[in-house]
Amino acid sequence: MARRAGRRAVAAVIVIALSALPTLQAAELPITKNSPVSDFQNRPQDVTSYDFDAPPQGLFLTITTAEGFDEELGFHRTHEIVPVKPTDRFRPDTPAVFIVFHLHQHYQGFQVFGRCFPEAVAGLDPTVVIGQDAMHIALEDESGYLTLSPPQDAWKPGRYKVEIHVGEQVNEMSLMGTMRFTVVASGE
Repeated sequence: MARRAGRRAVAAVIVIALSALPTLQAAELPITKNSPVSDFQNRPQDVTSYDFDAPPQGLFLTITTAEGFDEELGFHRTHEIVPVKPTDRFRPDTPAVFIVFHLHQHYQGFQVFGRCFPEAVAGLDPTVVIGQDAMHIALEDESGYLTLSPPQDAWKPGRYKVEIHVGEQVNEMSLMGTMRFTVVASGE
């Protein structure tokens, strides 16, 4: 009986000690002053501006112009699109310019649009779209491509830019970045 009473007393001491422990720990926490949000969030020195006139970032793991593409069986047994002969210089008789991209993980389907403009091409207005393509990206897709065909039978020598848009439609908010390629005359 004395043994039981001793055990109960020990148990009571342990319960009291454990219940007082959080109070002791909380009392030791330092009190900090109320700091304005600008001190620790979105500080100007930490923010870099996004360049919409450069290749897209963020959603795109990689993006490149190429002479073609190939489909391979990916790591997760998915169709992976890979560039064939990646380059940013093409000949006038190139049948199409491909923009091949790999994406970071995404949680919703969307479309990727490419709109081609003649940035520095003799005889062509740089504000007029000369080609465009779109690809629907499903939830399970990790890669894709856009195909840009020449405006007539062949590309005119010069520099072209391709606006890359992401979303359900092309608008000023859907622009993700810009790709560029050059068509060189046959002798160059």
